[in-house]
Amino acid sequence: MKIAISSDHGGNNLRKEIVNLLNELGIEYKDFGPQTDDSVDYPDYAQPVAEGVASGEFDKGILICGTGIGMSISANKVKGIRCALVHDVFSAKATREHNDSNVLAMGERVIGPGLAKEIAKTWLTTDFEGGRHENRVQKISALEN
Repeated sequence: MKIAISSDHGGNNLRKEIVNLLNELGIEYKDFGPQTDDSVDYPDYAQPVAEGVASGEFDKGILICGTGIGMSISANKVKGIRCALVHDVFSAKATREHNDSNVLAMGERVIGPGLAKEIAKTWLTTDFEGGRHENRVQKISALEN
């Protein structure tokens, strides 16, 4: 599995925590995030992750900003992206099983690092169920045309 990860300035600290988790889990990743705490525009940091996942260069992506909202909106503008804004473990599991989400968004100002790492680990290790959910995911994709 290869992950693309990024944040804006409001998600820098949490991004570093998730990068540590990826290292602990032995998951390959590329970090597109800013290397300073200077204010940046979240769409500029969501775009390379979303495009990398949509192109197949990366299997999944993780985006973090202050709330996760701006990142998720930005990522979902890219065709082929199903970015889920998640702040609890149940939703992380459900969005993988039912929606086959390929990008996870979280908010550093909404959740702490312990919960964020649990969410990310659950999301990364949960498979899409397919079956009755496959038709629904196809209908989501059809909305992009």
